[in-house]
Amino acid sequence: MLALIFGAIGFVYFSYGRKQARISMIICGLLLMIYPYVLDSKVWLVVIGLILSLVPRFI
Repeated sequence: MLALIFGAIGFVYFSYGRKQARISMIICGLLLMIYPYVLDSKVWLVVIGLILSLVPRFI
C-alpha cells in the first residue's frame, strides 16, 4: 500500500515537473516511482518516501 501511495505521488511530481520543466521534480518523481521496487522495509520505505517528497519543495 505504501508503494502505491508514494508511486502515485511520484507520478504527479513527474507529470507536473515535465509541464513546468523543473528537473528536480522530474528526478524526484522518477525516484519515487522506482524505489519501492528495491526496498522491502516499511520503515525505510516511509523515510525515503518522505525525504523524496519534500526535496522538490526546497530546491
